[in-house]
Amino acid sequence: MPKNKKILCALFLSVPYAAFAKSGSVNYSWGADALATMHDFVVTMMLYVQLICCSIAGILVIVSGFQIYVKMNTGEDGITKSIVTLVGACLFLIGAFFVFPAFFGYRI
Repeated sequence: MPKNKKILCALFLSVPYAAFAKSGSVNYSWGADALATMHDFVVTMMLYVQLICCSIAGILVIVSGFQIYVKMNTGEDGITKSIVTLVGACLFLIGAFFVFPAFFGYRI
């Protein structure tokens, strides 16, 4: 048995380290370019998503305004709650679409 162990040790020691890992010979520069391209694409898409969300929010504000108008004319309860909800949603949209990107340094 000791003879087999010596042969195995000699065999494993003769294998160069490059067979196990590339030890610093890998060029990672293509990854940085791909990451920069992906960042540019995401920022560009952020503009389009922001415009679509603002247009959908505008439509929903008009619908909510009509619902409040109908509630006022019919004398239903909960008019104040609907108005406060609409104002809160508008404040959230202003914060989400204009203040947060400016806070994190994005100029869209």
